[in-house]
Amino acid sequence: MNPIIQNVTNEIIERSYVTRSAYLKHVDTYSKKKPQRVGMGCANLAHGFAACSDEEKADLTAESKANIAIVTSYNDMLSAHQPYKDTPDLIKETIRQEGGVAQVACGVPAMCDGITQGQAGMELSLFSRDLIAMTTAIGMSHNMFDGGLYLGVCDKIVPGLLIGALSFGHLPAIFVPAGPMPSGLSNKEKAQARQKYALGQIGREELLAAESAAYHSAGTCTFYGTANTNQMMMEMLGLHLPGSSFVNPYTPLRDELTREAARQILKFTDLGNDYRPLAYVIDEKAIVNAVIGLLATGGSTNHTMHLVAIARASGINLNWDDFDRLSKVIPLLAKVYPNGAADVNHFHAAGGMGVLINELLNNGLMHEDTIAVANKRGMSNYCQEPRLIDHKLVWEPVPAKSLDLTVLSTVEAPFAASGGLHVMQGNLGRGVSKLSAVSADHQIVEAPAVVFDDQEDFLAAFRRGELEKDFVAVIRFQGPRANGMPELHKLTPPMGVLQDKGFKVALITDGRMSGASGKVPSVIHLCPECEMGGPLAKVHNGDIISLNLQTGNIDVLMDTDEFNARVPVPNSARNHHMGMGREMFGHFRLGASSAETGASNLFIVD
Repeated sequence: MNPIIQNVTNEIIERSYVTRSAYLKHVDTYSKKKPQRVGMGCANLAHGFAACSDEEKADLTAESKANIAIVTSYNDMLSAHQPYKDTPDLIKETIRQEGGVAQVACGVPAMCDGITQGQAGMELSLFSRDLIAMTTAIGMSHNMFDGGLYLGVCDKIVPGLLIGALSFGHLPAIFVPAGPMPSGLSNKEKAQARQKYALGQIGREELLAAESAAYHSAGTCTFYGTANTNQMMMEMLGLHLPGSSFVNPYTPLRDELTREAARQILKFTDLGNDYRPLAYVIDEKAIVNAVIGLLATGGSTNHTMHLVAIARASGINLNWDDFDRLSKVIPLLAKVYPNGAADVNHFHAAGGMGVLINELLNNGLMHEDTIAVANKRGMSNYCQEPRLIDHKLVWEPVPAKSLDLTVLSTVEAPFAASGGLHVMQGNLGRGVSKLSAVSADHQIVEAPAVVFDDQEDFLAAFRRGELEKDFVAVIRFQGPRANGMPELHKLTPPMGVLQDKGFKVALITDGRMSGASGKVPSVIHLCPECEMGGPLAKVHNGDIISLNLQTGNIDVLMDTDEFNARVPVPNSARNHHMGMGREMFGHFRLGASSAETGASNLFIVD
């Protein structure tokens, strides 16, 4: 094992001892060698199985059969979640064949950041994670269940489901992916169409045609944004069946993997001999593995918040310094858009998660000894890929090396010596930067600040031709307490246009960028946020800002005393707290923790 990885892991274990011990002690009180529903009053149980068949009622009355909860994010508007329509029936049938019962415990909201980018609804996006966690807990609180199958894919849904499931950590859990859509118009061509539209070279009709050719069928979007980073993360945590993350929907293999997840969860309840409660699957080593996967693949910056929140839900104290230290020893092994031209289908075809995990394990760059949900414990079981042979599901060893070294490389010849994320700090605070998609000649920028409190003001300035110059765009008051911390991906095409023209440009914000962003250098999630008096609120138009993604420095270049003496300006943006449901989330804004502590309402951490 790499000594830095081991040291970081040991430090996390030590700093988390009190909270982790308290969490496990609490969880252990709910474990019992009989169904969770045993001990319910007759009226309680009757309500719980009123809609079941007579056979299911008999099974649930008995004390020998497990009842599995299905928590689903199905809706038929979103391509990523549409494939879950028939999944509960498939699960129920399989579990019934295996001698158990399954019920849909609840449905959770699932919103699409791709739809809400630049729209008012984006200001609810991050908070939907905590709402999903709470909804999951409400569904599971009926205490009818002995394990859970969680159906979710996209940005906030998977972290929310996992945080909620961890409140019921005495139960085993398996996450059931839906898979990515087949490849359509390449992500590079799609990005080019967006830039041409920003330049006025094509119209809305041509742009819509390009977008529709890229997002064209059921399944997850094929770029390596937050949704597909979620799928990577769940496999690194050992919560997916091996090799199941990127199998396309509506295929025989996808359906059989769903059936196998149903069979597997029954083995792990405390009614059997291989009890694997979620609380023990998600331990400090599993969390470190997830961070390593994020760094090795150049995944979404959103997970610098989500993983912190997930860790806290399991009593583990993960922080940005852990990300930074691990990033220095984890090489970048994947080039998937926006880090390269390939999409997740190409990554999967090159060997995917199995080859990646095999490469990391063989070089001492991840922990093998976690519990996970494969047939056998340990991450070495994830160096396999599923196949259908004569209609039967089998796992075969993955290739020793990647089948396409331009997409998935080796530790000996990585795409970069260090991971795809850096923690940035200086007199403007602390933030994060995604380095993996930014070319080396754009990683250092020193230019005057152009300050905005609303992304629409930036776009208007671009359209007026006022940004044809070197500059650092400062987009303030975009943090969790200001307006819910929306993604600012709508700024990427115009900034990409300016960068392509030869201007030195960069973005600094206390908001978020999309998991698909990366071409333009940016420092995001800046803490403290401007709404809390963060130093970014002291920056004026024309101040010279220096950012160096290679060294991790972000500073305004002026006399320290002069800068400290400035009074933070108030938020000039308006109309961000009313309309499109935003008026109902005031308590979420007021109670949100910092980005560095997970931007959550669920834990008292700041």
